Amino acid sequence: MNIFRLAGDMTHLFSVLVLLLKIYATKSCSGISLKTQELYALVFLTRYLDLLTVFVSIYNSVMKVVFISSSIAIVWCMRAHPLVRRTYDKELDTFRHYMLVGGSFLLALFFHDEFTVREVLWAFSIYLEAVAILPQLVLLQRSRNVDNLTGQYVFFLGAYRALYILNWIYRYFTEKYYSRWISWIAGIVQTALYIDFFYYYFISWKNNEKLKLPE
Repeated sequence: MNIFRLAGDMTHLFSVLVLLLKIYATKSCSGISLKTQELYALVFLTRYLDLLTVFVSIYNSVMKVVFISSSIAIVWCMRAHPLVRRTYDKELDTFRHYMLVGGSFLLALFFHDEFTVREVLWAFSIYLEAVAILPQLVLLQRSRNVDNLTGQYVFFLGAYRALYILNWIYRYFTEKYYSRWISWIAGIVQTALYIDFFYYYFISWKNNEKLKLPE
């Protein structure tokens, strides 16, 4: 495992921890898109179907369990926790996320490496992850003022995918490793969606101001 892969994994894990900290410490999910969290739960559940059948390493298995369980826990809190759910910005979180699910599934049916249930669902999870952040970004743009923990969560979530692209580039030059073309395309699209957010995040950080997104 190279430094870019490890940094990507840790950044992804840190983004989840930041979100859990926000929810459990403040008993609030204000500024967080439930629809994005439901999409991520679906991503992990369909991608890690091999958890009980394929063993790569203890590290690999633990990370899979962490991402599945944390995504389900976040969705549960936002839907069922009596204190957290009343802070959910339902009026702002109106993105039609089922369109992302349907579009990703259609892409997976036509563009995959092998026409098997496992491979189609894997491709589906890759396509869906690329666009799962859209409801969150739309919600933040509508609310404009972004609290620090929410801003950090989105930033580290975007940084994780950028680091994974660096990991693929590094492995190509050092190991002649070729990542699947589906992962490359989805990874580039996913990272591109964060560019506008990254810009305003760094501006606010540079000026030591609260993050504000344009209308």
